Amino acid sequence: MASAVLPSGSQCAAAAAVAAAAAPPGLRLRLLLLLLSAAALIPTGDGQNLFTKDVTVIEGEVATISCQVNKSDDSVIQLLNPNRQTIYFRDFRPLKDSRFQLLNFSSSELKVSLTNVSISDEGRYFCQLYTDPPQESYTTITVLVPPRNLMIDIQKDTAVEGEEIEVNCTAMASKPATTIRWFKGNKELKGKSEVEEWSDMYTVTSQLMLKVNKEDDGVPVICQVEHPAVTGNLQTQRYLEVQYKPQVHIQMTYPLQGLTREGDALELTCEAIGKPQPVMVNWVRVDDEMPQHAVLSGPNLFINNLNKTDNGTYRCEASNIVGKAHSDYMLYVYDSRAGEEGSIRAVDHAVIGGVVAVVVFAMLCLLIILGRYFARHKGTYFTHEAKGADDAADADTAIINAEGGQNNSEEKKEYFI
Repeated sequence: MASAVLPSGSQCAAAAAVAAAAAPPGLRLRLLLLLLSAAALIPTGDGQNLFTKDVTVIEGEVATISCQVNKSDDSVIQLLNPNRQTIYFRDFRPLKDSRFQLLNFSSSELKVSLTNVSISDEGRYFCQLYTDPPQESYTTITVLVPPRNLMIDIQKDTAVEGEEIEVNCTAMASKPATTIRWFKGNKELKGKSEVEEWSDMYTVTSQLMLKVNKEDDGVPVICQVEHPAVTGNLQTQRYLEVQYKPQVHIQMTYPLQGLTREGDALELTCEAIGKPQPVMVNWVRVDDEMPQHAVLSGPNLFINNLNKTDNGTYRCEASNIVGKAHSDYMLYVYDSRAGEEGSIRAVDHAVIGGVVAVVVFAMLCLLIILGRYFARHKGTYFTHEAKGADDAADADTAIINAEGGQNNSEEKKEYFI
């Protein structure tokens, strides 16, 4: 916003002539009389303040211009366009443009709306107050133009894993220039943008270099625009189509327990996934010929009545236009009683473990009993040995008198005839 002082006094007639010239013929006389009357009645100014605010509006929407007076003394308020043509003089509109409509008119405000704003409406609009000296203030209308078109282009519709491709996104005819952001799925990527200006409008092109792999197949690449005239997310996207070589996996469908024994049958299924999908898979036996009793049926390999000559590595191969891949299965055929012997060994080990536990427990119990027995008899020995020694006059007598001594031992002898 800016302010300026207008010419005063006699130059009001010139202003009246300019305004009358822009008015329709039927209104020129009325406008001329109003302007001349206003010029004749211009009072002496007392520091009144005229002010307004800048306006930013999106193309096609409504701009509101307000000329306000801080301290009103009923002076005339006028609004002019960037070409200095009078839009409103008081509550009278001499300009033919019907997009301008009066919202409010009083001694302290002239408020006007401009509908269906276009880029050509940008510029300075002047508010004038006919005081002495006259005052002027201007407001700048800025028009925002959202991108008219958002396009995304991928260098190749179909890419091969490991390949680097170029993706471009263009946002056309915006004001100001847009900001473009890139996403692959939920991950943000960094691109390189170029801005081209033409007649106050901007076209932005962003380039993204992307190295793809098989996980990117079916993932969206998103071009998203950020612009002050855009609310929410303005974006466009393309889904990646990536070709990749097969991924091979071998599944044993029989025997269910997984143990291959002599006389049993073996069935393997080869699963191959790729883009494009492999139409055929091939079974081979590595470093040897396939057994004569082996049956091949598409992705399935069936070998009946297994024997140890069937031992070896069996390979499933798959290919497409991108490349080839394989997976191996190593076959080992056990004796026919391998499973039973294994079960018997498991039972034997369990029985042996139980017997060992019982023996250890019995030995512990025996040790405890023997310990208590020896402890009891040792105490008895010492007790008997001391009997009769208390009243002895000397050590020799004590030994003779002690129970369990030589005399007692002779008394306890038994004779057999």
